[in-house]
Amino acid sequence: MTRAVVSLLVVGGAASAAYFIPPQLGLDLRGGTQITLETHDAPNREADQEATDQAVEVLRQRVDSLGVAEATLVRSGENRIIVELPGVQDPSEAAELIGRTAQLSFHPVLSTQGAGGTGIPGLEEVPPAEGEAPPPEGEVPDSQRAADPELLAQADGESAEPSAEESEPASSASPSAEASEDPAAPEEPALSLPDPTTGANLDLGPATITGTGVTGAEATLDQYGANWMVNVSFGGDSREAWRQLTADAACAMPGDPARQVAIVLDDAILSAPQVTEETACGVGQGGGSTSITGDFTQAEAENLAVLIEGGALPVPVERIEMRTVGPTLGAEAIEASMWAAVIGIVLTAVYIVFVYRLAGFLASLALGLYTLIAYAALVLVGATLTLPGLAGFVLAIGMAIDANVLMFERSRERYLEQQEAFAKQQQGDDAAAASGDAKKERRRLSLKDRVAPPNLYRAFAEGSRNAFSAVLDSNITTILAAGLLFFLASGPVRGFGVTLALGTLASMISALVIARVLVEWAMRTRVVNKRPNWSGIAKIGAVRRWLIERAPDIMGKHRRLLAVTGIIAVIAVAGVLVRPLNFGVEFTGGRVMDFAVEQEVSVEDARAAVSDTGFPGAVVQESGENEISVRTQQITDDEATRIEEALAEVGGGATRESDELIGPSLGQELRTMGLIALAVALLAQLVYLAVRFRWTFGLATMIALALDVVVVIGLFAWLGRPIDGVFLAGLLSIIGYSVNDSVVVFDRVRDEWRNNPDRPFITTANAAVLNTLPRTVSTGIGGFAILGALAVLGGDSLTDFSIALLAGLFMGMLSTVITAVPLAIVFERFAKSPPPHARGDKPRKREQVEIKRDHSGAVV
Repeated sequence: MTRAVVSLLVVGGAASAAYFIPPQLGLDLRGGTQITLETHDAPNREADQEATDQAVEVLRQRVDSLGVAEATLVRSGENRIIVELPGVQDPSEAAELIGRTAQLSFHPVLSTQGAGGTGIPGLEEVPPAEGEAPPPEGEVPDSQRAADPELLAQADGESAEPSAEESEPASSASPSAEASEDPAAPEEPALSLPDPTTGANLDLGPATITGTGVTGAEATLDQYGANWMVNVSFGGDSREAWRQLTADAACAMPGDPARQVAIVLDDAILSAPQVTEETACGVGQGGGSTSITGDFTQAEAENLAVLIEGGALPVPVERIEMRTVGPTLGAEAIEASMWAAVIGIVLTAVYIVFVYRLAGFLASLALGLYTLIAYAALVLVGATLTLPGLAGFVLAIGMAIDANVLMFERSRERYLEQQEAFAKQQQGDDAAAASGDAKKERRRLSLKDRVAPPNLYRAFAEGSRNAFSAVLDSNITTILAAGLLFFLASGPVRGFGVTLALGTLASMISALVIARVLVEWAMRTRVVNKRPNWSGIAKIGAVRRWLIERAPDIMGKHRRLLAVTGIIAVIAVAGVLVRPLNFGVEFTGGRVMDFAVEQEVSVEDARAAVSDTGFPGAVVQESGENEISVRTQQITDDEATRIEEALAEVGGGATRESDELIGPSLGQELRTMGLIALAVALLAQLVYLAVRFRWTFGLATMIALALDVVVVIGLFAWLGRPIDGVFLAGLLSIIGYSVNDSVVVFDRVRDEWRNNPDRPFITTANAAVLNTLPRTVSTGIGGFAILGALAVLGGDSLTDFSIALLAGLFMGMLSTVITAVPLAIVFERFAKSPPPHARGDKPRKREQVEIKRDHSGAVV
C-alpha cells in the first residue's frame, strides 16, 4: 500500500513538473554561441577569483548592450568565464566586443618621431569627414579635434587668430611646454604609438586619466546630423585632471604635437585630436566632459561608447573556446532523438511483452512513466539539456528495463523452486497414501513444515528481493561514471553526465516502486492465478531452458577465452599503431566549421576554394548532403568569414551551421582531463567492486573494462572517426554500462557460491554465467534498439556517439564472459579468503525440502 501511494505521488508530481516547467535547452539545441574566456595576470593585478568576478560584471554590461535575450555569464573555476548568447549566429562582432580589454587612458603628447617608427601598430588612418577639406600639413582635420561641448567647433573655412595670452604659453602653466623648451631635460615617454591619422609615431607621457574616471559615454550625431561622435563625461578627480590636461596642451603652438591629447584604447591610439584654439592656455576645458569625433559609423560609435562606459576589464582576457550552432541543426537533433526514443521504447516494449507477457506489459507501462519521471527530474533541478545529454536521456530509456529483467528472471527461479518443492511434497503424500500410512505422514510433517502450493505473488516478491543487490550495485556503478562525466568533462558533455545520473535514479524508482506495484497487483488477481502462464514468470524462457538442458561448460574453456581476449586486444592496438588517432579539434585546438551549401559541390571544388583563401592545409570533408566540414588551425573570425564566402561562391550560397573554436591550451587541458577521467573511472570501479565483492572480482572487472575501452578506441582508429569530447562521454558511459554485466554476473557468482560453498569455483562461475545470460540478451536488445535508432536518425552529431556505445555495449556483454569471469577463475587460485557474502547479508533460509541442483547450478 505504501509503495502504491508513493507511486501515485511520484507520477502526479512528475506530470505537474513536466507540464508547468519548460526545459532549459543548451545552445547546441536551441542555437546560439558559447564563448569561453580565460583571464590572465595584468602587470598590476593577479587574475584571481575576485578579478575574474569583476570581469564578469564588466562583460555583463557589454553583453546587455548587444540586446541578446537571456544571455548568461558565469565564472567557471578561478579564471574562466563562460558567455552564452542564444540566437547569435555570427559571433564575430560579439566576440570582438566582449574580448577587448578596453583599457582606456588619456595621455599628453610629448613629441613626434615621424612615420614608420617602432610603436605598436594602431588603427587605420581615419580620413577627413565627408565634405571636409584636407587639412594643411602639420594640422589635423576638425573631425579629429577634441571639443568642449559648450564651445562648438568652427565651420570649415573659418579661422580665428588666438589672443596673445593664448598664443604665448605661460611657462608656469605648461610643464610639457617647459620640457620641450629645455632639451637638456626631456621628459621620458611612457608610450610610443602611431597616430592613426598621420602615421607618425607619437611619444606619450604617463596617463593622466584612466577608464575608471569616466562616468558616462554616449554615441550621438554632431550638430550637423552628419557624423557620429561619442560624448564622454568625467567624474571625481578626473574632471580636474581633464581640465589640467587640456590646459597644458593649449599652451603649445597650433600644429605642435604637444597640443594633441592622445586617447588610447588597448595599446592603440584611438584618436589624437588637437585642443581647439578656443581653449585658453592654463585654463583648459571645464565642465568635466568632451567629445570624441572621427569617421565613425553608427555601430562603431555605439561600440566605442559601450567600451568606454562599461569600463576597463581589471585583467586581460583571452578567448580560448567558441561554439556556434544554428537553430536548424538543434531542432533536427531534437526531432531525431524523439523519434529514436519512440522507436526504442516500442521495440523494447514489444520484446519485453513477448518474453515476459503480462509482467512485461506492465513493465512497459512503467517504462513510459519512467520517461515522464526522468524528464520531470531534469526540469525540476534546472538542468540544461544539451545534445549529448539528450542522447543520454534517450539511451537511459533503453537501459531502464534492466532492473525489471533482473527481477523477472529471479521471480521465474523462485516460482520454479516452489513448483519443484511442492511437487516433491505431493509425491511423498501420494506414496504415503498408496501405502495406507497417510495419517502417519501427516503427523511427520507439521503444518508449518509443509510447502505451500506455487504462488505468483510470493515468487515475484521473493525474486525482487533477491535481485535487489544486483540492481543496486549495477546502478551505483553507472552513477559513478555519470559523476566522473560531470566533474571531469566540460561543455555539453557535462550535460550527458547529469541526464545519465538522473535517468539512472529514475529507472530505479520506475522498476523498484512503480513496476513492482503494478506487477504485485496483477499477481494477486484471481484471473492471473488461474492462468499462471499469462503472468510471464511461471515458466522459464526458451533460451534459459536450452541452457539448462544443454548445460554447456563455457568456463571449462576459460584459457581459450582469455586467448580470444588477447587476439581482440592485439587487433585493437594495431589499429592505433597503423592508423594514428584522429583527435578532434576539441583535443588538438583549432577551428572546425560546418557549412550548408545551396547546390551540390564536390569535395575537390570545396577544397580548392578553401585553399585559394590562403588555407591549403585545411581539412575539407563532406559531412552530409550538401554539407561541407572545414577544419583548420586556429584562425580569426575574419578568416573564417573569407572561407564562408569562398564556399558560398562555389556552392551558390553557404550558411555556417556550426562553428567550434578551441585554443591550443584548452585542447591540451581537455586531452589531459580525458586521460585522467578514464583512469579515475577504472580505479573507482575497481575500488567499489573490491569493497562490495572481493579483490579478485574487482581486478578482473577492471581489466575487462580496459579491454572494452581499448577495443572502442581501436575501432575508431581503424574507421578514422574523430576522437572528441562526445566520444569521451561514450567511453565513460561504456565503463558504466559494461560494469553492469560484470556486477550482475559476480552477484550471481556470490549467491551461487554461498549456496554451494563446497562446489568448485569454476563450476559456480559457469552456473552464474548461464543463469544471467537471458538477462544480458534482454537488456542488450533494449540498448541496441535505442542506439541503432540514434545512429540512423541522429545525423553526424550523434552517429559517432552511437557507434562508440554500440561497440562498447557489445564488448561489455562479451568481455564479461570471455575476460572478467575467466580472469576471476585464475585469480581465485591465489585468493585465500572464504566464499564471499554481500555486506549485511545473512545466509538465506533454505526450504525444508531439499532442492536438487545439477552441476550447472540451474534448478531441475
